[in-house]
Amino acid sequence: MKAHCFSKNLRLCSAQLVQRTLDKHQTVLPPETLAVEHEDRRAKNAFFYSFFGVGLVCSLHRGRFFQRLQCSAVIARFVGNGDAYIGIRGFALLRPQGTQQGMRQGQCIQTLELGRNHHPSGLLVPVHIVGNALRVVRRLQIHGHAQIVTPARQLQRMVSLARLRAGLQGNATGLRHHQLEVIRFEHQLDVVATHDVLQLGPREISPGGRKAIETVKLGHRWIIFAAVSYETNSPIVDRALAPVPLQTISSSRNHDALTALSQQARRDLQRLNYPAPNWVIAPHADNVLDVLIVGAGMCGQTAAFALQREGLRNIRIIDAAARGGEGPWATYARMLTLRSPKQLTGPDLGVPSLTFRAWYEAQHGSGDISNFDASVPGWAALHKIGRVDWRDYLLWVRDTADIPVENLTRLDSLTDEDSGAVARITGPHGSETVRARKVILALGRDGSGAPRWPSFPSLSMQDPLAKGRVFHTMDEMDFTAMQGKTIAVLGAGASAFDNAACALEAGATVQQFARRKLMPQINKSKAASFPGFLRGYSQLDDQRKWRFYTYIFDEQVPPPWETVRRCDAFSTFSLQLGCGWKDVQPMQDSVRVTLSDGSIKHFDAVIFGTGFDVDMLNRPELERYSAYIDTWAHHVSPQQAASSIEAARFPYLAPSFALQSVDGTHAEAMGRIHLFNWGATMTHAAVGSDIPGLGIGSTRLAHAISADLFVQDADLHWQHLQEFDESELLETRWHQAGEA
Repeated sequence: MKAHCFSKNLRLCSAQLVQRTLDKHQTVLPPETLAVEHEDRRAKNAFFYSFFGVGLVCSLHRGRFFQRLQCSAVIARFVGNGDAYIGIRGFALLRPQGTQQGMRQGQCIQTLELGRNHHPSGLLVPVHIVGNALRVVRRLQIHGHAQIVTPARQLQRMVSLARLRAGLQGNATGLRHHQLEVIRFEHQLDVVATHDVLQLGPREISPGGRKAIETVKLGHRWIIFAAVSYETNSPIVDRALAPVPLQTISSSRNHDALTALSQQARRDLQRLNYPAPNWVIAPHADNVLDVLIVGAGMCGQTAAFALQREGLRNIRIIDAAARGGEGPWATYARMLTLRSPKQLTGPDLGVPSLTFRAWYEAQHGSGDISNFDASVPGWAALHKIGRVDWRDYLLWVRDTADIPVENLTRLDSLTDEDSGAVARITGPHGSETVRARKVILALGRDGSGAPRWPSFPSLSMQDPLAKGRVFHTMDEMDFTAMQGKTIAVLGAGASAFDNAACALEAGATVQQFARRKLMPQINKSKAASFPGFLRGYSQLDDQRKWRFYTYIFDEQVPPPWETVRRCDAFSTFSLQLGCGWKDVQPMQDSVRVTLSDGSIKHFDAVIFGTGFDVDMLNRPELERYSAYIDTWAHHVSPQQAASSIEAARFPYLAPSFALQSVDGTHAEAMGRIHLFNWGATMTHAAVGSDIPGLGIGSTRLAHAISADLFVQDADLHWQHLQEFDESELLETRWHQAGEA
């Protein structure tokens, strides 16, 4: 069911129209100013207007025409650095700033960034409708906040006649961020079907609290709505659903606050003796690194931080991406927020001033509303961490902790020689050979394999017809080009829904398919993310490890509920469960998909949300060793391996995260290569890939490498111990030169 519209729907073509609309906002006025020349407009008289309008409201809504409009309600609200208004089907309401965040939490708000070429909502609703209903006034009670509404024309006259003082003029603030908050109710409130009505609302609702009228002049004639759909094959469609909390991809940056926090964090690190002095004795040539880290995303960066805290300073960190493109956050991750709870720590390694909470509170405060940007929630009201916020936070930690990263530098190959690993890398200055005693591969979710492409008889990714029409969720995609097109998505995981949502928000129609007849309901991995599990799992015997994670894999991880609702908010979205695909055939002007029931559908493009395979044979940098890497298939029975093929392909790692040889071939060389990504999960739990275990995993890795390097150099340290001659009594009369 689409949002109600009394006239022809119009498509919003660009953000410029939105800007012209937003620029019409005026200041908020206190009651004493509004009542300067109009005593009859005081708030105390609003009840009379309300009583007067009740009869007409009831008559309108008893009518058959209006009864058809009572099924759903949509709210669209512009948010700026101060004033805002919302529309509730029949109303344009202005909220007091102090209650805006409560409304976000209680009324199912989703915040979407306005793009340059498209808009998250597609319908425009004219306000000049329903004749006499424009003069109807009605009292509402929404979520405990008393609302009084009155005709907009009357309020406009009051605004135009009121004498504005200089101090009040200072309250007028322009919209610094193009944001539209889309709110959806599960049922329609009993409201008047008109949009030219404004709210008179109390700033404080408490005994004896001072009341203030807040209003805005509606100089424009449009209120923007988002389309809403309840079409689904869900068996519980009629159940009332919880509101979706506010979700934002990123927040505004308070650079002065971050500079001050960086200074505080550096002082805290100095108190922790960071970076620790380098203790490694260099028995090799000067150009041999102690550790080469490949991948500077969340895990690689945190591993480098942990190594430097252990006094390992002779390291290099490389990443093939440009700065800011490390990891998935600004590339193929397309969710609005992280899946993890906002309070989790990891990249900070236990330093309070380096936590995400410290980073966020420094900019936006600990309360409900940011004291820097009123359109942003404070920490208390923040639901989950914005995806781009997390990226920016990681970059801030990197800079604050002085973690050196060489961007645009990729690893081409790994070989070995007697002194250690030999890496061939290519960077901005060309190719070079790097020698290192240890190599950490922190290459992300796909760093132990490759994207999983389903096999279909008529599909070859080498087919030129597939280019631009057949995608994996990891691929770069121009979603704006999907506007007006019909897209098919295969899969029911989080990434499948994320990409479906991006296509929907770009104006596409999306049909999503999954083989499962029921969506996964419970994220079992949540019950395996507490410190005891993450620290103790690696100490278990192989059979119990196998039992834990094959069970988690078999149960599958459901998409976050907020992500599902992000798609369900569109009438152009459908999900067909129990409907797999038999074949996919790219054609000249479409993609032909054969469904499991034999029926055929044509789409403009298809997206595979089928995840990643773990298969070390697919890693080109490990080509020299891949055939000899030990896997879990060699440590369980053939029947177990056959029943959990993916789990059996996971590498069987050493306690130090090092690769191991299945038959002794290249054993020493492989012991220098440490895998710190999703591939470590079967052996160590999710401590090299997920935020909850990141601090534990990176510290374990740093301790293991530190111990390995000491053991390798134990004889040198023995020699150094014997030669150590720093006298403690040098500044006393008891000092004797040359005496031990």
